[in-house]
Amino acid sequence: MSLISVKDFFAAHAPDIHVIETEQSSATVPLAAEAHGVEPDQIAKTLCLRAGDLTMLVVAAGMRRLDNKKFKERFGNKPRMLGAEEVEALTSHPVGGVCPFGVATPLPIFCDVSLKDYDVVVPAAGATNSAVRIAPQRMVELTEAQWIDVFQ
Repeated sequence: MSLISVKDFFAAHAPDIHVIETEQSSATVPLAAEAHGVEPDQIAKTLCLRAGDLTMLVVAAGMRRLDNKKFKERFGNKPRMLGAEEVEALTSHPVGGVCPFGVATPLPIFCDVSLKDYDVVVPAAGATNSAVRIAPQRMVELTEAQWIDVFQ
């Protein structure tokens, strides 16, 4: 259902964006960069995190690392990564295909400013071998995300 929910999302909100499906896995940043012919940092990775009672999706440039101090300053708690089963239950996307599009449960979405280094980024699209090419600002607009600065 996950890939279908992402395709349905784009059909309804941005029919000009097409989901790219590859033969090879793009479940990790290095694999995705290779599959799509871009720099690893141009891959827009999506993390499902919890801070206290708030569960969220945070999208950032592929090789950047979460800065716990910045995150705690912004959200008031340390970040906690959710387990694979919980991520899939909340988003409908498997780990390696998690993205901010076509999410099963309404979650706040945040995009790290690290994405602004690129005109186009490549987030996953609901499966471990799918992605889209999208301008970071357009991703923010389509997902109603907020810009934040919590990665280094």
